[in-house]
Amino acid sequence: MTDLNIIALVSVGAHPTSGRARRAEQDARAVELGLRLAGDKLQVLHAGDPQEEALRAYLGMGLAQLSVLDQPKQADALPLLTSYLQDAGAQLVLTGSQAETGEGSGMLPFLLAERLGWPLVVGLAEVEKVENGVAQVLQALPRGQRRRLKVRLPFLASVDNAAPTARQSAFGPARRGQLQAHEVNIVEDSLLAEAQLQPARPRPKRLKVIKAKTGAERMKAATAKASGGGGQVLKDLSPQAGAEAIFKLLIEEGVLR
Repeated sequence: MTDLNIIALVSVGAHPTSGRARRAEQDARAVELGLRLAGDKLQVLHAGDPQEEALRAYLGMGLAQLSVLDQPKQADALPLLTSYLQDAGAQLVLTGSQAETGEGSGMLPFLLAERLGWPLVVGLAEVEKVENGVAQVLQALPRGQRRRLKVRLPFLASVDNAAPTARQSAFGPARRGQLQAHEVNIVEDSLLAEAQLQPARPRPKRLKVIKAKTGAERMKAATAKASGGGGQVLKDLSPQAGAEAIFKLLIEEGVLR
């Protein structure tokens, strides 16, 4: 696979506790996967400030250089990345599933694939082989499951925690590596300029669902006495009273806040 033109897109991450700038965890996994596929021929690309020290953590993974599209934080990276990837003749583009800083919407892989007209693989775990312009990949599914897909090149793939763990960043290569800046035409992001950013909230908690595989387990779950003892049977209620009872339950279970 070393003949493939593979590009990994990276961003600046943030430590979950201190907020200190670092390499983004999922982007580092994308670089790790790219290194396993292409070796030292892997290209790594970032859109932002070429003076950002956190980018050197990617160089510490064994990269000779990292290309940076020099633009301010408020600029729109989407058209610049689209143009660069088209001119570079990329066959496989690897990204993280969601940035740790900035908007963090997770929409970049989808919007970029739409502009390029490429297929998108979400949750890429491994690229098994590439033959005759078709890649056989493993896609990560919930509960540790995997699905084998065949995708025609070129395509874009987002990786998450199912991809191989990124290798440790070494200090020496991180200092020796080159951050190569490219001058680009700045495109203002009018939507971001009008938006108000706020910290992301945790996802709502799901209600506990009993999953039984055998008939005996289903019978036991159906006949078992409730341990809480706080439930109640509601009959002949008006729609408003029923809705209020459901709303109260969701608040008690922590699904709504």
